[in-house]
Amino acid sequence: MSFPWAEQYTPKHPVMQWVDEKLPLPRLVYNAVGAGYPVPRNLNYFWNFGVLAGLALVIQIVTGVIMAMHYGANDLVAFSTVEQTMRDVNAGWLMRYAHANGASFFFIVVYLHIFRGLYFGSYKAPREMVWLLGLVIFLLMMATAFMGYVLPWGQMSYWGAKVITGLFGAIPVVGEPIQTWLLGGFAPGNASLNRFFSLHFLLPFVIAGVIILHIWALHIPGSSNPTGVEVKGPQDTVPFHPYYTAKDGFGAGIFLIAFSILLFFAPNFLGHPDNYIEANPLSTPAHIVPEWYFWPFYAILRAFTVDFFFIPAKLLGVLAMFASILLLFFLPWLDTSPVRSGRYRPTFRKFWWILLADVAVLGYCGGAPAAEPFVMISQIAAAYYFAHFLIILPLISRFEKPLPLPGSITEAVLAKYGKTDGETVAVPAE
Repeated sequence: MSFPWAEQYTPKHPVMQWVDEKLPLPRLVYNAVGAGYPVPRNLNYFWNFGVLAGLALVIQIVTGVIMAMHYGANDLVAFSTVEQTMRDVNAGWLMRYAHANGASFFFIVVYLHIFRGLYFGSYKAPREMVWLLGLVIFLLMMATAFMGYVLPWGQMSYWGAKVITGLFGAIPVVGEPIQTWLLGGFAPGNASLNRFFSLHFLLPFVIAGVIILHIWALHIPGSSNPTGVEVKGPQDTVPFHPYYTAKDGFGAGIFLIAFSILLFFAPNFLGHPDNYIEANPLSTPAHIVPEWYFWPFYAILRAFTVDFFFIPAKLLGVLAMFASILLLFFLPWLDTSPVRSGRYRPTFRKFWWILLADVAVLGYCGGAPAAEPFVMISQIAAAYYFAHFLIILPLISRFEKPLPLPGSITEAVLAKYGKTDGETVAVPAE
């Protein structure tokens, strides 16, 4: 999308004029993330997380390629090559820890990005495709992270692969053949490592491709904003550069500082100590648990403990776990309220906070042992999760009385500074 008032790219240097004529890549960048892309003037720091997710992906690709140079995808040497990389390769420990903790930071910023979208209604028309492509990226991230967790070939890697691929075994008739096909055998082994390593190396580049589509889809309607009101004219926008490149640069600095603190002072804080024990098929860990970013979905999986007529509890848990993600694809049509932003939806805002707390409870229960009271709590939390999207949200959309919306983005920004549309004031981008 290009607003009529968008600044046009006009190269002045002869070399840049020649490049723009033969391959207009500078023009593309200028119109996508430069001064030629007008964005709402009221974007706050919650709009930084999309850029931070891109930064996290770059960190993962760079460190992952370096790690792959020293990795042996063989069940006899996989564990030792990872340890050798950390101990004998120059800065190998830094690459390993940056890659492992980078995955956690990637999920942190993506979860914040998702919940920001939920609060400000970024999934509503005309941005449904942006939301759907974002969820595709999320699913690809989960697949990539799962296969990457298997590669160190520690105890939790092996048994995590055993448990997660075992979920497919719950599917009637075709489940066990699918599980055998995924693993390349009847248990995780050399074939599993080879195919997981290949896919783990490939999928980040697929994610990068879908991110390009995600950004492309975003540029067609333009960015959303905290008010949920569409852009009315040039007074509602500022150029992306330098205003938001500076703002995103500040956010990237904070991100890298937090990442560095974890990386250098607590690199194993988010990991599991059992993964420093080489995989042993004859020794099952007392408590098998995936990485923390899978815990809410793992809690939903374990919430089903009783068969329902002819449907086994395990199959119900698998279906519910996948449904908890697929449900989000229908969110643009479940929430029919004409108001986008949670700022002007008081009832919606309260239930958004309840949903946030509910997901946090699911995450805690997913990382806890499969025993009471955690199983019962996860059952209640899982029931609320589905009720929120399937029952509560449609009812809120129908009966809620939203607050009056501002007439424009500029009106909302000026009101923050105690001004009116008739007054002129230099207001910086938030």
